[in-house]
Amino acid sequence: MRTTIHLVSRRVFWRYAVAVRGTRRAWSLRVQATADEDAMLERARRLREALAAGPRTVKELGPLAEGFVGLLGVWVDLVRVPPSGTWERRRADRLALADDWVGPCDVTDEEAATHLVWAYLRAFGPASWRDVASWAGMSVSDARAAGANLTLARFRDESGRELVDVPDGLLPDESTPAPVRFLPHWDATLLVHARRTGILPEDYRPRVFTSRNPFSVGTYLVDGRVVGAWSVRDGRIVLEPYEAISPRDEQEVEMERATLEAFHS
Repeated sequence: MRTTIHLVSRRVFWRYAVAVRGTRRAWSLRVQATADEDAMLERARRLREALAAGPRTVKELGPLAEGFVGLLGVWVDLVRVPPSGTWERRRADRLALADDWVGPCDVTDEEAATHLVWAYLRAFGPASWRDVASWAGMSVSDARAAGANLTLARFRDESGRELVDVPDGLLPDESTPAPVRFLPHWDATLLVHARRTGILPEDYRPRVFTSRNPFSVGTYLVDGRVVGAWSVRDGRIVLEPYEAISPRDEQEVEMERATLEAFHS
């Protein structure tokens, strides 16, 4: 599980915060060799007291914000407030208690978990319960339990595995080809822990992820599978094909390449 920054509205803040709180804390204790739950709760209490009078910068908090403050944020709900710092000037970040800035928590654990499942399916359904659980940072059984409160559309994939979706989710016609897509470095669909051999053929995996290049490479997809790599060189998008594709697909790839190049410029 990775620590990630998400931008959400006040209306749904607590739904996301509460839904992932338990799994984030379990992850924190598991990956931090020196982590102790009582010690982290005590640090959180002291930080909460320091912010009781209002927002303060990381620099002003001093020892209370030593290390990566995002890890302490697993134990006390924090928000960055304006005017804040930048990625290059993190000590200028101004932190506040979520209870003060957003408002008191107004959802239960059950409501939050159900919202997380609904949010995933609304964006990425139809999906398997395993995919829902992987994205949400919960077990498959917990994902199913959260989804039990929802009215869902149900399908079967080519292997007979159950897929679920929101009831009004839009589905393309079966003959609709997947559009050409350019994926960034470290796109989650290509990582080893989320193998999708239908997207990244195993023969190409060593070319995307190598010990010489820990950041992987950008890839591009035709009809939903990787067929080549891309990189930026002297302001130009350069392609490295892995296999031959049809002239029509080449034209679509070139159009997407030109669009991406214009974006980079």
